Amino acid sequence: MPLKVALQMDPIGSVNINADSTFRIALEAQARGHSLFFYTPDRLAFVEGRVTARGWPIELRREKGNHVSYGEETEVDLADFDVVWLRQDPPFDMGYITTTHLLEMIHPKTLVVNDPFWVRNSPEKLLVLRFPQLIPPTAIARDLATIRAFKARHGDIILKPLYGNGGAGVFRLDPNDRNLSSLHELFTGMSREPLIVQKFLPDVAKGDKRVILVDGEAVGAINRVPQAGETRSNMHVGGRPEKIGLTPRDLEICATIGPVLKEKGQVFVGIDVIGDYLTEINVTSPTGLQELERFDGTNASARIWEVIEAKRGR
Repeated sequence: MPLKVALQMDPIGSVNINADSTFRIALEAQARGHSLFFYTPDRLAFVEGRVTARGWPIELRREKGNHVSYGEETEVDLADFDVVWLRQDPPFDMGYITTTHLLEMIHPKTLVVNDPFWVRNSPEKLLVLRFPQLIPPTAIARDLATIRAFKARHGDIILKPLYGNGGAGVFRLDPNDRNLSSLHELFTGMSREPLIVQKFLPDVAKGDKRVILVDGEAVGAINRVPQAGETRSNMHVGGRPEKIGLTPRDLEICATIGPVLKEKGQVFVGIDVIGDYLTEINVTSPTGLQELERFDGTNASARIWEVIEAKRGR
């Protein structure tokens, strides 16, 4: 039986149809007979007891430059939908957090994917702290003395914004670097948020592995290799995706965190693994579905919809 599906995401007209995971999820939904409605986060509202959105019914096709057709703009009550996808990109700011509060009002009668309560309470760089045995030496701090002491212990470190994404604002500070104070001034002058600092992992030169989990189970991985002279491997900043398999350590990590993710309603998750270490658990808007499908022929989008359809009793 078809599902009514709403997509809360960034403008769909400008996505890269050969890379965007939300586009692939939506295309799979359409192929399974589900109807699609699209709106951007700024069009989500709470009005006199109803959670509403103003947007468009859409039809998709894998045709570059002509991948979406819009129906008539309309306002809908999201409680009338079977599924709402929470898929806008971070930053994980108060605007993002507010959308999770609003969507929580209709969940689980309307299934919100991923569960907005646990998305809000599981930021990518904080959820990993629940698994200290899996992660590299890590500190969350705003105080310069604490960060400086961490650097003194570990020498070569990575410093980045706690709620950033896509590799933005990521700095490597090697033992000879003298920029920690200046970077601290820069970051703390821009926001009141703490920073995250981790011991640098030389294995990043071999790649930063993105492992995709569906309902707590690993379905595959891609490797993201940084450009020459670059520390960051994110595809947003030029990292090169490569085919790669899952190692025993990857499976050990997934077996440890998977039950927690499933329990918290995190249907589609992408974790980052460098060498033997878990570095992030991405629950807000993970990517990698299309690259995995190209490399391995693994249709993780179909598996995602099988889980959702089972939850909806379809």
